[in-house]
Amino acid sequence: MLAIIISAIAAGLSGGLGIEKVMSTFIAGMGGNSETALSYILLGTFAAAMTHTGLATILARKIANIIAGKKIILLFILAGIAVLSQNLIPVHIAFIPILIPPLLHVMNRLKLDRRAAACALAFGLKAPYIAIPAGFGLIFQGLIADNMTLNGMQVLKNDVWKSTWILGLAMLAGFLTAIFISYRKPREYKDCEVRENALEKEDEEALKLNKNHYITLIGAFATLAVQLWTKSLPLGALVGLGIVFGGGAVSHKKMDKLINEGIGLMGYVAFVMLVAAGFALVLKETGGIDELVNAIIPFMQNSKILASCLMLFLGLFITMGIGTSFGTIPILAVLFVPVCQHLGMSVPASIVVMAAAAALGDAGSPASDTTLGPTAGLDADGQHNHIWDTCIPTFLHYNIPLIIFALLAVVLF
Repeated sequence: MLAIIISAIAAGLSGGLGIEKVMSTFIAGMGGNSETALSYILLGTFAAAMTHTGLATILARKIANIIAGKKIILLFILAGIAVLSQNLIPVHIAFIPILIPPLLHVMNRLKLDRRAAACALAFGLKAPYIAIPAGFGLIFQGLIADNMTLNGMQVLKNDVWKSTWILGLAMLAGFLTAIFISYRKPREYKDCEVRENALEKEDEEALKLNKNHYITLIGAFATLAVQLWTKSLPLGALVGLGIVFGGGAVSHKKMDKLINEGIGLMGYVAFVMLVAAGFALVLKETGGIDELVNAIIPFMQNSKILASCLMLFLGLFITMGIGTSFGTIPILAVLFVPVCQHLGMSVPASIVVMAAAAALGDAGSPASDTTLGPTAGLDADGQHNHIWDTCIPTFLHYNIPLIIFALLAVVLF
């Protein structure tokens, strides 16, 4: 976040804007992502509310009973739950530190390679926002549509998923490669003591859903229904929280605590989104974007494939650095839209390049939620390395297919 703010000031001053003009422009630009930031804060609060009801812990116990020694089934279940955490019950990565540690004992017994589990979780955290227009996908695709429109290419929010489905297919190919080819061999782990480890010892009473759990589930479904109906994720999250608090699933005395937890969980990402939008506006105001685009166009030799490769690798570099594909979009749109228009790329092809460039690096970045979340759960017993067991496997299995399928889309679309 500090890097983006400092970069905005440096860009403004070198572009001839005074410091007062730089800061006023920067702050004005932050408003462009205010809805996204509010969505993150409210969804973080909803995730904290789910944690306090104990619903995720019950889910972990039920999963342990269902898999019956089949590790491939466990990997598909983990991926499925991660998918649902992005849209149906939009709690993002908040479920991982709650759900995964109790399952480590089961994974050890199955000799499951945790790199496969990291890839399964990363797939569920990333593929939905690329290809599904709900939950965090509604935020991501809305950002693409809004920023491409702001920079001169008219794109509707509902048009994005109709192009980015091919990137979802790329993610699926990477996921299947990871679990069936790369990490299918058994891997030994020590059976260390982990909180809530002995799932088998839990009695049947602990597995039962109570009134508070059902109220929380109703709140989650209401969140999804309202956001799909109104196209407003903040409103959906607000309705879901209203049901959870109004129904008494969480005590009113805990409301302040939950808001604080929600801000702690998602506040950083929200502020990265805000400052990235401010940074983008400062860049546009300096006029340096047009100069940069005009300078690099000759090197592209009017080749859509070559231009797409350069844009994808630029997106990879930026997202690896700041760790958020969402925050990368306002920065990339300023650069990419003029290039796509100059080369005569179709709107669907431009959308795919934009989405892929933003998403590249989210898997594999040490600072990304897509990698930090899985490590937070899988390393609960100290046997899972963040770089070697999460970042590198997810980088190889998701970024390479995304580049290949994005270039394929440029040719086909």
